[in-house]
Amino acid sequence: MDGEKRESVSICREGLEEYPISRVIYGNTVMLVWIGLGTFACFMLDPIAAWIYLGVSLVTVFIVLRIMVCTRCYYYGKRCHSGWGRLASLIAKRKDIEGFNDGIGVRAAPAVYGLLSLVPLVIGTISAIMDFSILKVIVLAILLLTGYYSGAISRKSACAECKMREFCRGAVVSD
Repeated sequence: MDGEKRESVSICREGLEEYPISRVIYGNTVMLVWIGLGTFACFMLDPIAAWIYLGVSLVTVFIVLRIMVCTRCYYYGKRCHSGWGRLASLIAKRKDIEGFNDGIGVRAAPAVYGLLSLVPLVIGTISAIMDFSILKVIVLAILLLTGYYSGAISRKSACAECKMREFCRGAVVSD
């Protein structure tokens, strides 16, 4: 712990021990659609930008954040709302849960998810300005809606049933 003071962990008894598999499939489908739409929005301007966006997004979301966030979570090795606790246990060793809120991952995650929408929205908007089409506007609108759904509606629902909600700095609901 390097001499630093850690918060005490308060696990919510009412939270789900493991989330239903249907919720995991749905959540990952939405995430893949989000990344797919972002990739397509980047492709509208430049195929190389699309490949870069796709690669960086997949690695960051499914590997880097899982190591940085999920290894310190109560759901490590378990099925959280996205199943990423199990994914994390396959790729990295567990770290102390007390360091969850102090880890860089919890601070980086909102920026990563924000950029997941912002980068393709900017690139797609540039593409639409350079060569307007209704398809581009539709893709950008669906990308905005998907980002909003993931960041607000789905997140609130997941946090409401999470055992970490009283402790997690990123929780959008509390008891």
